Amino acid sequence: MEKVKELVNDIKKGQLKPIYFLMGEEPYYIDKISDFIESTVLTDIEKEFNQVVLYGKDIEVGDIVASAKRFPMMAERQVVIVKEAQNLSRSIGDLEQYAKNPQPTTVLVINYKYKTLDKRKTIYKALNKTGVVFESKKLYENQIGDWLRRVLSPSGYKIDPKAAQMLVEFLGTDLSKISNELDKLKLVIPKGSLITPELIEQHIGISKDFNNFELTKAIGKLDKIKAYQIVNYFAENPKDNPMVVTMAWLFTYFSKILQLHGLGHVSPKVAASALKVNPFFVNDYIVAARNFPMRRVSQIISTLRVFDGKSKGVGANAVPQRDLLLELMVSIFG
Repeated sequence: MEKVKELVNDIKKGQLKPIYFLMGEEPYYIDKISDFIESTVLTDIEKEFNQVVLYGKDIEVGDIVASAKRFPMMAERQVVIVKEAQNLSRSIGDLEQYAKNPQPTTVLVINYKYKTLDKRKTIYKALNKTGVVFESKKLYENQIGDWLRRVLSPSGYKIDPKAAQMLVEFLGTDLSKISNELDKLKLVIPKGSLITPELIEQHIGISKDFNNFELTKAIGKLDKIKAYQIVNYFAENPKDNPMVVTMAWLFTYFSKILQLHGLGHVSPKVAASALKVNPFFVNDYIVAARNFPMRRVSQIISTLRVFDGKSKGVGANAVPQRDLLLELMVSIFG
């Protein structure tokens, strides 16, 4: 995020590079930087003749070079934005000669989502020498809480750790999806509010009590009543709680418990870092590790593989989700 701030500040100051190659698994910051350049570098009048948006699925690298080599009309510079450039991955190396000698009056922005260039290749070195190569890396689950706090802070909002975990459980680590939901939330709650699980439930529709996070928490504490209540809720609301997601969540959860056993006696801070979980929740994993010895965890992981197959029709023809989930809970609790 600091690199993003640095890029944005340089652009605001007019310190522009001739090429911005934006790549990586996380599209959120690629879009943010690209959109910022698209909306701010040229005036509305200048954009009419000097701003071009191309799409990788419709063009070749030669088309990018041809557009970039044009001179601006009645303006200091032109902006050429290439979206979906990952569709040109097989031929992106053809941009190397232009990258070595870019048009100084052109700002070329290339959105290369979900992929990265090999840093050993000469195309990467050429782009990095004359322009900016920005890699937008996917955040780990335990990094989302800090990201949310940084994103919300300028607008005066705060977020409860459990509320952040609910968003991750429902939306994954896709920053664009999380940001969209936050934008909707900001429309209906006062500025400066603390975003709580109750607000998430009320306005986004994620249950604060019946979700995969609460399920694993109940299992870890050996709270059978709560766990069975949650799986019954899942069975009654299968569209909002697909079993494939629950299976993936449980597999990740028990894999982390197994990893925690392997760490031995370490501090909660070290454990949180190693497991890549929010420090606020690391004690839940420590409690679960006490309740589920290493051998038992290994057995459960094997059981989860079997039930994952059953949920997909392997060895179990049309078994209702409720029956599978209840059988799975019986197997986990032994």
